[in-house]
This record gives sequence, C-alpha cells and structure tokens, in this order.
Amino acid sequence: MTQGYLLGIGSNLSPHQNIGAIITMLLKHFSSLTLSRVLNIPPVGMKSTHNFLNVVVFIETAHNPSELKTVCNDIETRLGRDRQDPASKIKDRPADLDILCPIGSKEDFLRPANNITDEYFLYPLVEEICHYLTHQTYSARQKGVLIEINSLTFGQSATTINRDT
Repeated sequence: MTQGYLLGIGSNLSPHQNIGAIITMLLKHFSSLTLSRVLNIPPVGMKSTHNFLNVVVFIETAHNPSELKTVCNDIETRLGRDRQDPASKIKDRPADLDILCPIGSKEDFLRPANNITDEYFLYPLVEEICHYLTHQTYSARQKGVLIEINSLTFGQSATTINRDT
C-alpha cells in the first residue's frame, strides 16, 4: 500500500528560485518526490501583482500530519515567510506548502480533485499527478514552467525525482 501525502506548493516572490529551493529542501527529508508540472497562476484571495508558480507533490512517507507540517513550516520559514504574521495568508510569499490530503491506497488517487482540495486553481495539477501515479494518460491544457536549480530540471511535465545519495 502506498502511504503519503499530496502537498500543494507555491511561491510568488522569486518563484523560480524558491520553487527549486523548496524541492531541494524536501529532498533532504524524503528520498523521492513525484511532481506535477509547474503552472503560472494568478493570485487568488489576495491583492497582489505577483503571479504564483504552483506545483503539486506526492511524498511517500510514514510521517504523521503533524511531523510533515513541521517540515513544511520549517521550509517556509527558512525561505523567509513570517508565519507569525496574522496576515501571512493574504501576503505575497516566498514559500507556501500545504498538506492537501493523506494518501493511504492507490484508490485515493482516483478521487476527483474537488474531493482532495478546495483550492480550485490546483485541480489541473492534482488531476495530472493522480493520473501520472496511476499510469493513466492526462492531456494538459497549459504548458508547464521550466525550473532549473543546481542539477535539477523539472516543471514542464509530471515527473519523479529521486534524491541523489
């Protein structure tokens, strides 16, 4: 049985650099990440002129939600997000990592996107990663954004990245 979590990840401050940094930091904690493509998405629920780069990531792990949230919050803080600011949810941010849902079996990937998250702007990314992980075809309507950091290149299509040990 596959166990893990789907994460929604975004950045609208230096997003190319920060999405790469987020993935690099996650690879220090987890040996393998499966990523959707990266999309350029206008901000939702906030007043900003900075578009987000968003990606959905599947992390296979036995961590409980609290342990995973600690990892996510640490990455946000290390990249400059002020989690103590009461308005942090509506401000531009270098890093935003949200646990979308736990995954306990292959069937969890077959749920509709709106049963996984209420963040509708992530639906295409959720659908893509779920199709990718269940070996189903998925035709993307929007081209993914290329991210290059160190020796990593990703973002234009769904992919799996394994930590180089």
